[in-house]
Amino acid sequence: MTEFKNTAHELRLFRMRLLAASVVVLVCFSLLLARFLWLQVVRHDAYAAQAEENRISVVPIVPNRGLIMDRNGVVLARNYSAYTLEITPSKIKTNIDDLIDELSTIVEIQPRDRRRFRRLQEESKNFESVPIRTRLTDEEVAKFTAQRYRFPGVEVQARLFRQYPYGKTAAHVIGYIGRISQRDAERIADSDDEANYNGTDYIGKEGLEKSYETQLHGTTGYEEVEISASGRAVRSLSRTPATPGKNLILSIDIELQKVVEEAFGDQKGALVAINPATGDILAYVSQPSYDPNLFVEGIDQQSWDELNKSPDRPLLNRPLSGLYSPGSTYKPFMALAALELGKRRPQDAIRDPGFFVLGNHRFRDDKEGGHGIVDMYRSIVVSCDTYYYMLANDMGVNAIHDFMKPFGFGQITGIDLEHEKRGILPSTDWKRNAFRKPEQKRWIAGDTVSLGIGQGYNSFTPLQLAQATAILANNGVVMKPHLVKIIEDGVTHERTETVPKESYRIPLKQENIDFIKRAMVGVVKEGTGAAAFRGAPYESGGKTGTAQVVNIAKNQKYDSRKLSRIFHDNGLYIGFAPADAPRIAIAAVVENGGWGAGVAAPLVRKAMDYFMLGKRPNEPIKSVAPDAASPDTPVEGPTSEEGGSSNTPTVQPDVQE
Repeated sequence: MTEFKNTAHELRLFRMRLLAASVVVLVCFSLLLARFLWLQVVRHDAYAAQAEENRISVVPIVPNRGLIMDRNGVVLARNYSAYTLEITPSKIKTNIDDLIDELSTIVEIQPRDRRRFRRLQEESKNFESVPIRTRLTDEEVAKFTAQRYRFPGVEVQARLFRQYPYGKTAAHVIGYIGRISQRDAERIADSDDEANYNGTDYIGKEGLEKSYETQLHGTTGYEEVEISASGRAVRSLSRTPATPGKNLILSIDIELQKVVEEAFGDQKGALVAINPATGDILAYVSQPSYDPNLFVEGIDQQSWDELNKSPDRPLLNRPLSGLYSPGSTYKPFMALAALELGKRRPQDAIRDPGFFVLGNHRFRDDKEGGHGIVDMYRSIVVSCDTYYYMLANDMGVNAIHDFMKPFGFGQITGIDLEHEKRGILPSTDWKRNAFRKPEQKRWIAGDTVSLGIGQGYNSFTPLQLAQATAILANNGVVMKPHLVKIIEDGVTHERTETVPKESYRIPLKQENIDFIKRAMVGVVKEGTGAAAFRGAPYESGGKTGTAQVVNIAKNQKYDSRKLSRIFHDNGLYIGFAPADAPRIAIAAVVENGGWGAGVAAPLVRKAMDYFMLGKRPNEPIKSVAPDAASPDTPVEGPTSEEGGSSNTPTVQPDVQE
């Protein structure tokens, strides 16, 4: 049977299919057109910017860190550029130790480099590069470059490094920089300055490097670089140069600083010298010291342990954080308090039998048999303990506290360094709050007696002692101590003085100040400081001091030959020169050095000789036996009126946190 095609039906079916296909095609083209319009018109600017970002890389330009100079322009901290060999752990496919072994066949890698690398790796993120060798020579750079293909994840980078040309000298003042740690990075991220640290690897860690980080760092610049498809830089499109950090010009005289540090020899201690009229710190010594250059590239664990665990504590900033009893250097201030508060007149005298009796207990003088008839002038010159036992007992602890506070004892000075300790200027309220046990909270009369000779709970920093001496030398006018004298713009070299104005003035009678100063001149001319200053062609005032570091049992005498060196007394000296118009005030502490007249006074003499005469000594300090009086060392620890031993500690109390 023959079938006939229904042409009309098939034509309609074809047309319907064609229409459907046309609709589909039209819809597809419409969607493509809509997407095209969305990409090219609506989102053009956004995607154009994104494409540009993929083509352009913004590279940070790290600013040069500001210089640090002494008052005469001598550079104490500077920058230099060098090549480093750096490993990025996230890009390493093999064992890192094996990789370092391979690298050591091309460039020299010391055990110290390995230890430092491990320490830095622990402190860094996995994607951050860590130096394995610094300061590569040109020959080493060339040798590695030829073998670079073997070490993916290892690069040679040009870096700026910090250098401290004077090494240990003034290290506690200058401080140091170090690699930015995780904690540093978190702190920067929380600040408004995060963008300014792009590309920066180092930050101030201690000293002025930390205190003035904002000024020293500068402002980061940026360069827009066109990048090829392979990721290589093609050309620079624009450049915003970095602004170098500001330079710091200090009040420190580095030559005076060196004189004092060399004079200390192997002794431990501190010395601070201040210009009383301005607050300029002329010398700031903490011995022993350390080399800040060790920290710049990242200190290795062994070197860190040697410093951190040393019994000599070289990392301790003694002028700022070391706490010491002032000993007899406190006596001029006690005498001034007595005059101002009407407790004594200059002519009022006592007969010193060699002890002071309180209840059934004797507080002994350093001179057996006593000093005889002693007025206020002689009490300072010969350092009579009995006079000040009686005076402190008459004044009372709270009156002493209130008078001493404006002189800065037990107070934050506000110096431009971090981590300053307050110390202890005791009062009844202080003791009540300092101890936990009820029986320890009560202030007893024996506690007060010991304060008169600068012992007991008195605990001050050498900086506070120097500041108090400067205030006395400046007739009660208080100037805030500071280390940075001038901040200099790194580009224009415009200078800005940072010297503060007068902080405040202690209301004191000038005749009383003059009397105390005359007595301190007497100490140098005829008293406990005479041996150290014999032949000085200038007139100065001073006061020796010797402070116990252990209590001596009742009815026993101090004998350094029977004690370990760490239990020997601390030697102290305060002084100012010239006597008529002081330009320098000094406080010195020699730890476990013995008599202040024998160790601290000669140290100050060398500092004053250089400052006043430009004379540089040749030898470290040697003990000088005082020839006018016995050493001003109390031979017995202060005790209570009940006759038992006092609860005055020789260490810090169990303070509530």
